[in-house]
Amino acid sequence: MLRKKFENTKIILASGSPRRQEFFKNLDLDFEIRLKEIEEVFPETLQSLEITDYLAKLKASAFDGDLLENELLVTSDTLVWLKNEALGKPKDYPDAFAMLQKLSDQTHEVITSVCFKTKDKIEIVNDITKVTFGTLSDEAIAYYLDNYKPFDKAGSYGIQEWIGLVGITNIDGSYTNVVGLPTEKVYRYLLNFTF
Repeated sequence: MLRKKFENTKIILASGSPRRQEFFKNLDLDFEIRLKEIEEVFPETLQSLEITDYLAKLKASAFDGDLLENELLVTSDTLVWLKNEALGKPKDYPDAFAMLQKLSDQTHEVITSVCFKTKDKIEIVNDITKVTFGTLSDEAIAYYLDNYKPFDKAGSYGIQEWIGLVGITNIDGSYTNVVGLPTEKVYRYLLNFTF
């Protein structure tokens, strides 16, 4: 459905995430990938989805002046929010281990903001999903990190991987949001999109 609507529009996905790229393919969109290096730093005063909104916009701002009339840029940011603390991508193995220990026996929020930018406007949609982990033993955490190496993922885990199968006891909200893109909201936004 979207392919026909956007046949005269160039959709640019500014994400190196293979999961987001796969979602765009599954939404039946023609798109190209353009990446720009961004230092993902945000003001410490920001909380929760203010952070992901800020970072999604920051990623889009790297393309200021680059977009043509018929181009639509999509950027995105996901983080895990636990007890007023933002858990982004881990710095290294010990950081990932510590994050998963924090998530054990807790409910956290997975927050994603998606920014849509054209030459003349910028809009954001976001989504929050609550995810609950049961007890994660140190052995299970080590097994997961050794075998799945989730160092490119917010909160150091992928819900679609082994840790999600054995550790997650409840999810309240969008599953695809936890994977990295709230596809239903993206689809609805694009369906109603006008330049």
